[in-house]
Amino acid sequence: MSLYSRKDSPYWWVKLPPIHGESGPLQVSTGTAEKRKATEFHDRLKTQRWEQEKIGLKPRRAWADAVVKFLDETSHKRSQSKDIGILRWLDPFLGDKSIDEIDRAMVDRIKLARTAVGTRSTANRYLAVIRSILRKARDEWEWIEHIPKVSLFKEPEGRTRALTYEEFARLHAELPPHLADMALFTVATGLRQANVAKLEWLEVDMEHHHAWIPAHKYKNGSPHAVPLNEIALAVLQKQIGKHPTYVFTFRDKPVANVSTKAWWAALERSGIENFRWHDLRHTFATWHRQAGTPTHELQRLGGWKTLAMVERYAHIAPEGLQIAASRLDNLLRSYVLATPKRKKD
Repeated sequence: MSLYSRKDSPYWWVKLPPIHGESGPLQVSTGTAEKRKATEFHDRLKTQRWEQEKIGLKPRRAWADAVVKFLDETSHKRSQSKDIGILRWLDPFLGDKSIDEIDRAMVDRIKLARTAVGTRSTANRYLAVIRSILRKARDEWEWIEHIPKVSLFKEPEGRTRALTYEEFARLHAELPPHLADMALFTVATGLRQANVAKLEWLEVDMEHHHAWIPAHKYKNGSPHAVPLNEIALAVLQKQIGKHPTYVFTFRDKPVANVSTKAWWAALERSGIENFRWHDLRHTFATWHRQAGTPTHELQRLGGWKTLAMVERYAHIAPEGLQIAASRLDNLLRSYVLATPKRKKD
């Protein structure tokens, strides 16, 4: 038996010969100072390795190992800090489990526990991380053959609050100059708050009516080209000479926050309720659909990654399909005229 003690450890250790794919023998602590338990550990490990070598069974993998690998592979994500927070919350449920121990019942317990302390939308973000790791373990890492189904709660459609032209005019008139310019630029371009507030002159090409948001500054991780219409250009013209680096500033400094007392006071004075700064982006999309901009063009203008994200605006201007529907009129008109009217009973 390859069971031995070491001077630098209180535990028994195991040494087993290498199996296929390993460059050297396996040396691992049993995690116990009791020889009987250490012997049981040795025998189980030896059996597992024999099964792995002879009949191709996959070794058991710990959830903790999967978490480490997942975080290493997703280190480029700007939202990784959120994933880390989610994984810390999940640790009491899964931290000591092997991946093959995670079944539907365990996932349902986590689902119930998460909804007890938050919304269903928040629970979905936690469940999505579990599902992502399990799918990677099965499909990419080939650590496991089967995983439980992780069902998410059905969520309501995304918010599409938008202003009318008259409402925006009232709000624009009540905003302080720096916020008024930023708001007008937002509804002219559809850019998100952070991209407007942190827009730099080196990202603007006034001559070619074009702006460029680099991938590391854009939400979906891809660079976004922004065509500048006349309104956007006029707003930019007003900012020239105010700051050497940033386009929009307040008291010679970049605008750190737009949801200020001045913003909320302007909303109140203009009689607008239930409206956030981000809804200016919804206003941009709504106005485009009302003006007849096709969904696929709106997707590119607003920098949405998938067409599905833009479909929520499809219902706003169904009359935009009227021209398409009318293309059959000439074909069907002769049929209708040639069809005799039925006699009434």
